[in-house]
Amino acid sequence: MGHCQIPGDFLSWLMSELAEVEFYRKQWGRGLQRKILAVQLNAAKKIFRGTDAAALQKTLRGSTLLGSEAHGKQMLFRFSKGGWLGIHLGMTGKLRIEPAAVVALKHDHLVLRQSRHSLVFSDPRQFGRILFHRGEDQPPWWRDRPAEVLSRAFTPMLMEQFLTRHGRAPIKAVLLLQSGFPGIGNWMADEILWQSKIHPGRPAGKLGSAETKKLHAKIQSVSVFCLPLLLAFNPSNNHFSQFLSHNRLLQAISTERLRLRL
Repeated sequence: MGHCQIPGDFLSWLMSELAEVEFYRKQWGRGLQRKILAVQLNAAKKIFRGTDAAALQKTLRGSTLLGSEAHGKQMLFRFSKGGWLGIHLGMTGKLRIEPAAVVALKHDHLVLRQSRHSLVFSDPRQFGRILFHRGEDQPPWWRDRPAEVLSRAFTPMLMEQFLTRHGRAPIKAVLLLQSGFPGIGNWMADEILWQSKIHPGRPAGKLGSAETKKLHAKIQSVSVFCLPLLLAFNPSNNHFSQFLSHNRLLQAISTERLRLRL
C-alpha cells in the first residue's frame, strides 16, 4: 500500500479528541510543586466569561501547583490556597511551557509565571474556557461531570439510556454530546460508527440491542487505540504526521472516508 498525504484538517480533527487534552495537560507538568510568582491575564477576553478573574489572579499568585487531571475535553489544575483552575481547550486552545521571562504573545490569554518556567494558555479563536473555584473541595462543575467512556461507570445500560433520551437525533450528533460521551470528537465518532457499521444519520433511539452492544464496545476500543497513539508524539513534530501516514487504519480513513466526506 503506497503512502498517502494526510490532510491538515484531518490532523486538526484527530487532535481535537481525548488525547489532545492529555497531551496538553502534561505540558504544565514541569511546573508541579513550584510557586506561582505572578499571574498575567486579560479579564476582558471571552474565555474568562462568567469567571471572577480578579479572584483567580489574587488566589493563584503565591500559590503552588499541586496536581492536575483530565476528564473528556476538560482539565482541572489544583493549587495550594484552595485554588482550582478549570480549562477547556475549545477548538484552538493550547497549553505550553516557556522560559520564565517569556514575552506573552497576542493570543496568550493566561500566563502563570514561576521561577524557572511560565505556564501559558493560548487560544486564537477564544472558543475555549477558563473557570476558577476557591475551596477545599473540587468545584461543583467538576464533581458533576459524566462518566468517562473508559471507566467502569460507562456501562452499556448507561449508554443505552442516554441514547434513548436523545432518540430522535442522529447517532453521530449524539456521540458528540459531551454530556454523554466526554472527549469523543469528530474523527473518533466517525471511526466508531464505521467500525460499528452504523450509518451516522440513524436515529439514536432506533438501534437494536446487538447494535448498541457493538457500539459500546467500539467506543471503548477506539478510545483505547487513540490515546497511546497520540500521546506518543508531539503533534507539532514531523514524526507525528509521518507515523500517521504509515498507519494502515488512519491511511484508510484519509484516502477513502475523507474523500467521501469532503
